[in-house]
Amino acid sequence: MKPLDLVFGVHFHQPVGNFDHVFDEHVRDVYLPFLTRLAEADLLPIALHVSGPLLDWLELHNGAYLDLIGRLASEGKVELLASGYYEPVLAALPRADRLEQIAWMREALRHRFGVAATGLWLTERVWEPDLAGDLAEAGVTYALVDDRHFLVAGFRRDQLHAPWRTEHNGRSLALFPIDELLRYLVPFKPPAETAQYLRGLRAAGHRLAVLADDGEKFGGWPGTKAWVYERGWLTQFLATMNASRANGEIRLVTPSQALREVPSGGLAYLPSASYREMETWALPPEAALRLIRLEADLGAERLAGPDSALVRGTHWRNFMVKYPEANRMHKKMLALSALCRRRGDPPDARRAIGHAQCNDAYWHGVFGGLYLPHLRHAIWHHLAVAEGVLRAGEPLACEELDLDGDGHVELWVHCAAFSALVSPTRGGSIEEYTRFAAGVNYAAVLTRRREAYHEAALAAAQAAANGNGGEGAPRIPAIEQSVRLTQLPPLDAEDRALFVDRMLPEDLAQEAYASGAYQPLRSWAHAAFAATVRSSSEAVEITLVADGLTKVLRFATDGTLAVSYRWEAAAVPHGVVFATEVSLSHPLELRTTPPAEAWSFPIATVAKSERGLDQTVQGESVTLRWPAAAGGAMIAVG
Repeated sequence: MKPLDLVFGVHFHQPVGNFDHVFDEHVRDVYLPFLTRLAEADLLPIALHVSGPLLDWLELHNGAYLDLIGRLASEGKVELLASGYYEPVLAALPRADRLEQIAWMREALRHRFGVAATGLWLTERVWEPDLAGDLAEAGVTYALVDDRHFLVAGFRRDQLHAPWRTEHNGRSLALFPIDELLRYLVPFKPPAETAQYLRGLRAAGHRLAVLADDGEKFGGWPGTKAWVYERGWLTQFLATMNASRANGEIRLVTPSQALREVPSGGLAYLPSASYREMETWALPPEAALRLIRLEADLGAERLAGPDSALVRGTHWRNFMVKYPEANRMHKKMLALSALCRRRGDPPDARRAIGHAQCNDAYWHGVFGGLYLPHLRHAIWHHLAVAEGVLRAGEPLACEELDLDGDGHVELWVHCAAFSALVSPTRGGSIEEYTRFAAGVNYAAVLTRRREAYHEAALAAAQAAANGNGGEGAPRIPAIEQSVRLTQLPPLDAEDRALFVDRMLPEDLAQEAYASGAYQPLRSWAHAAFAATVRSSSEAVEITLVADGLTKVLRFATDGTLAVSYRWEAAAVPHGVVFATEVSLSHPLELRTTPPAEAWSFPIATVAKSERGLDQTVQGESVTLRWPAAAGGAMIAVG
């Protein structure tokens, strides 16, 4: 009996904007020891993907590690994989941007390592059918996707131990299904279980097994460093796999070698999909809870069978629906990318847009960086750099367009100094206020929302066990099941932005206001304002009128802003306060006329991560308050 061919692939990635110490810790604790130990034990060849942001960091801080990769690649012991350079979800990009991101990565690998990478690590394994044609045009011959992508299309698991072919518009691409069972075995279970599983595949007559996953699980995820290195998992794994090789049970091969030597499984057309957990994370909270209840009703035995793939969540793009903050970043990126191409693609702007396409800050689950302010601010910073280049010397202007794609018109005010987005149909609030010199979007604050795991964590607060039983390190489902809450965190009834206007009772306590546990007497947060725009060479003035409130936003060419209000004081009962809430990602001077009482508090969220539940300060709420009897007020910003 021939050995089972095993493709072993590893993906190393750190996002744009992550802290230097995180890069450094992962190189020291994960990337360097893992590859070094594999090389010493000669458990090679492997397929390796190193994302562009990590390549850039290593080039500056640890060129010796890149030299190690280059040596192994030159010896045929590492097959380097391409991707979009800045690790974007390719399906979320315009076609030209997809091709360019892949071209950047292939050129970087050719320049640094002398290789022509034709295989692709598909970021977050987010697949859409039209990717096949674009990947083929970009010089990609094969891509790695989850076996689940095939299973949701109706394939049987026993069909998936071979490369398959797909096509779009006549352009063909090979697809390797990544074995989910192997992903959950390695490194979370004793290596003997992996060897036994591979032995079973060989006995069943299969030719190929594909294991490819995040390299951070080999020491970067909580509990894995102790399990993989200190408790000897990696030592046992190397010995076990080499014993299986010596016995003729397995043969390590590169994906390119497998593509040449293992017969194709045939033609496959895959639906839009990602990995199992991602499809659940992208659901709205109420729908995610319904899915959790459905899976509980079906039971573990049913979910372990072939019906499991047909029970699924939603697609990655729905993060743009679930989180308007992600959608605003995404649509601003698309708008600037199109503007950049219209203006001849200046390299500084195009590279900044490429940085801003890094996927992590656009989504949230156990992983994903939407709840991490430093990652979101990095995206906005690169968008500010790009727009500053594109608008250099440009006069003040106001565009009327549906920038965020929701069917409602926004007003985009911009010039050489700043860019702002005003939403007349959402309370006339300012949803973006970016000053290019500072590289900051002052409105980039995350709204406190209810997440499905808040309810689940509260219900499980008294349970102490995390489901590992001491047999290994926690994998994603175990991490999700182990989070605990003793009470639900505060949430916001209305989305955060700059200048969200309300009438409040005079006796409302600041503590109740900060918790979100109050009812305003009146709120304009969801009011549709009639907007009138007046533009001159010195300023754009937007007058917004709705339900007894007139609000005037005056943007000057230097990026400063004045906001003035008039309301019908005679129609407001005694003892009422007019308040406007300004949610700031960074400090900003606010001067008021007449003087206002100012309430402020940190905007903190409670969100799931690979460490459990994290409380993170997203910004500061500043609420300016005047007696409603005043009838009007003004704020000078900056």
